[in-house]
Amino acid sequence: MPAEAKVEASTARPSPTSSLRAGGPPPPPLTERQEARRRRILHASAQLASRGGFDAVQMREVAESSQVALGTLYRYFPSKVHLLVATMQDQLERMHGTLRKKPPVGETAAERVAETLMRAFRALQREPHLADAMVRALTFADRSVSPEVDQVSRQTTAIILDAMSLENPTPDQLSAVRVIEHTWHSALITWLSGRASIAQVKIDIETVCRLIDLTAPGGDA
Repeated sequence: MPAEAKVEASTARPSPTSSLRAGGPPPPPLTERQEARRRRILHASAQLASRGGFDAVQMREVAESSQVALGTLYRYFPSKVHLLVATMQDQLERMHGTLRKKPPVGETAAERVAETLMRAFRALQREPHLADAMVRALTFADRSVSPEVDQVSRQTTAIILDAMSLENPTPDQLSAVRVIEHTWHSALITWLSGRASIAQVKIDIETVCRLIDLTAPGGDA
């Protein structure tokens, strides 16, 4: 998940067919009615995934739960993978809002980012079936899902950069953010597969977050 400049994740939503128009002109933002429909779809997806994981998210059931026609659902999300990756971006956006209300208190940027990512991790830990479904979708995503995957990346980057509380992160710090994103994602996968404990995840996250301070101007790196 590539790190980007310190810019808030866009609040403008892609049009229902944006994932079919990769590489074309930017799609218009959704209307209020379309946005409300999209939110119902994402809510239904999250609810189904929370109950039974990846396999429980069936497009017909999502359509019924969100009260949209099946054809309409496919115009918004061409596949279950598109839908679940978008669901992950939505969940991260909600986490970001919660984190802003109670910012991390660490003295260094590394400590604040580690605290933030562990709080996000624990939020996912409370919904293991949902977390597993979203991560599996990211793993299965091919190039057709690039717009949705990019949204997840931008949202994760925005969360990390907010925690850093730095006005102008250096290129080296932005590279560190990219490595941190990779590590956080990998830690989530290893925990979901039962190959890492929460304690080990915490150690790994705290270790990789030290790259932020090491790559700061005047750091030891």
